[in-house]
Parts: sequence; structure tokens; C-alpha cells
Amino acid sequence: MAKIVNYISEAFEELKSNVTWPEWAEVQSLTIIVAVFSVLFALATWGVDEFFAKALEGFFNWLKA
Repeated sequence: MAKIVNYISEAFEELKSNVTWPEWAEVQSLTIIVAVFSVLFALATWGVDEFFAKALEGFFNWLKA
């Protein structure tokens, strides 16, 4: 158990002293960019899904006829 506690305390010390954290303004702007691209990717995925759903529906209706 002591090894785990030592590992965790050393990991936190590493994060405090050796990691260069970005400025808050940079974090906010990058978060907005990620959110926008996530929405765009979701809309593109939805569009492709709708396209293939309509195409398959048309294909199976054509087979029934």
C-alpha cells in the first residue's frame, strides 16, 4: 500500500513542478474549437446516416416492386 501512496504523491509532484500548463484563455479558446468541431462532426455523421437510411429504404422498396 505504501508503494501506491508513494506513486500517487510523486505523480502529483510531477504535475505541479514539471508540467507546463496552458493559460486559461488558451484553454477556453481550444475548448470552444473542440466543441464546434464536435457539433460539426455530429451533424456530418447524422447527414451520412440519413442519406444511407433513405438510400436503403429506396433500394428495398425497389426490390418489393
